[in-house]
Amino acid sequence: MVNGIVNVYKEKGFTSFDVVAKMRGIFHQKKIGHTGTLDPDAEGVLPVCLGSATKVCELLTDKDKEYEAVLLLGRVTDTQDISGATLEEHEVTVQEEEVRRVIASFVGEYMQVPPMYSALKVNGQKLCDLARQGITVERKPRPVRLYEIEILEMCLPKVRMRVVCSKGTYIRTLCQDIGEKLGCGGCMKSLVRSRVSQFALADALRLSEIEELVNTQQLGFVHSVDSVFMQYPKAVVRKDASKLLENGNWIPEQLVVVDDSQTAQSCIRFYDSEGKFVGLYTYKKESRAYKPVKLFFC
Repeated sequence: MVNGIVNVYKEKGFTSFDVVAKMRGIFHQKKIGHTGTLDPDAEGVLPVCLGSATKVCELLTDKDKEYEAVLLLGRVTDTQDISGATLEEHEVTVQEEEVRRVIASFVGEYMQVPPMYSALKVNGQKLCDLARQGITVERKPRPVRLYEIEILEMCLPKVRMRVVCSKGTYIRTLCQDIGEKLGCGGCMKSLVRSRVSQFALADALRLSEIEELVNTQQLGFVHSVDSVFMQYPKAVVRKDASKLLENGNWIPEQLVVVDDSQTAQSCIRFYDSEGKFVGLYTYKKESRAYKPVKLFFC
């Protein structure tokens, strides 16, 4: 079984589930998961976790993301993008300077209402499934954070922009909210996810490329599980503590080789005596030992 993370370029027309299903066929293993849903019409970076790396999925889902989106002003749709049915159309008479001012006003934290066409669940049912049945339910606004919004090109009624945001941010909803604030309405024309954590668009591989590499047994594109934790200090556990590691026990500090000045870090990368990545631990001063936070055994 292959363990690691693949930076997949999700193409238009594929759901995130489609990508996972295809990857299972390519790698001939079931233990595969993705790190955050991308709409079928969206494309771009979709990190896919294999084997023991599936435990990283939730951690990568929580990471900040970067998108390149095209906002279309003057149209409001039921899905908040151009694939949906048009609900309203308005003439776009706003000036470029006003558009820039309004877009800039969204930088920072704002309360966003999740769209009905989303994978969020209410009482065990996905909102998108309810929406397809013509059912609309109340959704509570949630705080999201937009770290950057850079206007790349403006040719009204279209605005191309780069957005760096927190987890849980819906770019479709942002487009609609910008249009609403401008008074002419708006929807998302296109979306490309350009980055998830350290995984960038320039390094992403299409499914056809991945399949060809796997068939020729070239697996250098698979990122190691610990590659997403390089911001944490490294510790090596002595050989006589192997059983403690295997059983997920706390590790006494005298059995660990780590820079003492870094034990206050929230997490530390632990490796066994042979250099194999084991998981993340945190130091407990009162116990003079390291407690497991997340283990990555198969």
